[in-house]
Amino acid sequence: MSGNSIFQRLRLLTGDEGLEKLSRSSALVFGVGGVGSWCAEALVRSGIGEIGIIDPDTVCKTNINRQVQAIVSTIGLPKADVLKKRLLDINPDCDVTSWNTAFCRENSGIFGIEKTDYVIDAIDSIENKLDLIETAFAAGVKLFSSMGMARKVDPSRIKVAQIWDTSGCPLARLVRQGLRERGFSGSFTAVYSSEQIPGGWENAGEEYGKKIINGSIVTVTAAAGMFLAGLVLRDITGQP
Repeated sequence: MSGNSIFQRLRLLTGDEGLEKLSRSSALVFGVGGVGSWCAEALVRSGIGEIGIIDPDTVCKTNINRQVQAIVSTIGLPKADVLKKRLLDINPDCDVTSWNTAFCRENSGIFGIEKTDYVIDAIDSIENKLDLIETAFAAGVKLFSSMGMARKVDPSRIKVAQIWDTSGCPLARLVRQGLRERGFSGSFTAVYSSEQIPGGWENAGEEYGKKIINGSIVTVTAAAGMFLAGLVLRDITGQP
């Protein structure tokens, strides 16, 4: 490998065999907001050969504080398409596909979930999240799922556990409850925060009509994305 390869420093950790495994691996990242965008970028910067990114939203001004593809010049553009362009600028040899749509049970067949190696769940919608979990599990694909990172300020409180062992995370509680109601008996790895919101942050949200917008900070969301990417990379290269 050339000494000026973009993966020169990575190769020093993984060796040629590990780098080759990464180049042959694929992942689908569902939701490329504050968590998923950083996860996708980390995977591409680490030599993954194929990645699909799925998100229905466009970039808005309020995304700029925490989403990797969100800058002033991308406001109004589809998040997935903007991120695809950025990822290809990082590694033109990576096979990147973007879908400007939300995952749901009805369209689950268009993404090729059964053909990918890894599914990353960074979806906010609880019903779509549960549908993705069930779909990935039924397909026998390794799943890594992000729980709630809004209203958190301390990235050192992020943890990794099986979904049934998570605690202190309201979204994880809803996921566990929803899975039990659906009769789901499997398990998968979740990235979550055990941080309890202190009194001064309890009202870290604003109400717009019937929707509550929660505060979030890039030091937490990006760290969660890196945790997810790290789980994939370690699994591919066989690191503990």
